Amino acid sequence: MPTLLPKLSYQWIESPVGQLKLIANDSALVAVLWEADKPNRVLLGEMQNDTQHPILKLTALQLQEYFHGDRKQFDLPLEFYGTDFQKSVWGELLKIPFGETRSYLQIAQALNNSKAVRAVGAANGKNPISIITPCHRVIGANGSLTGFAGGLDNKQKLLALEQSQQRLF
Repeated sequence: MPTLLPKLSYQWIESPVGQLKLIANDSALVAVLWEADKPNRVLLGEMQNDTQHPILKLTALQLQEYFHGDRKQFDLPLEFYGTDFQKSVWGELLKIPFGETRSYLQIAQALNNSKAVRAVGAANGKNPISIITPCHRVIGANGSLTGFAGGLDNKQKLLALEQSQQRLF
């Protein structure tokens, strides 16, 4: 019996880090994608534009508050589409406090598998819910900024927003 894919809705929003594509099913946010995202980085299926979708409207509002420096924590229903390992990594990302960073090794250690650093990096790179699931808070062991689907300039902007409380709007 074929699996039915959930109905997905999307809308584009403007932000200080470029256009973002917000995607939700009927009950949760499933993705925040970048304007120049690689088409195969996050595979979700067919979707329709819906600027009135309540979860997308709430997401847009909370992102605006975040970029204004008025929100440090998101309060949105999230649903991750990925493997069990990816979901465990994304769950660890949600635990990184606002304004702090973690290394890939620290994430692997939190998962009780310090040898999984590369796998953590790969899962981090496939994070479908950018910014809200803060993969931008993951850095190299030496403190360097490493790969980011939104680009390293945007990663730096997000980290600066959180560390200095500067406003991006």
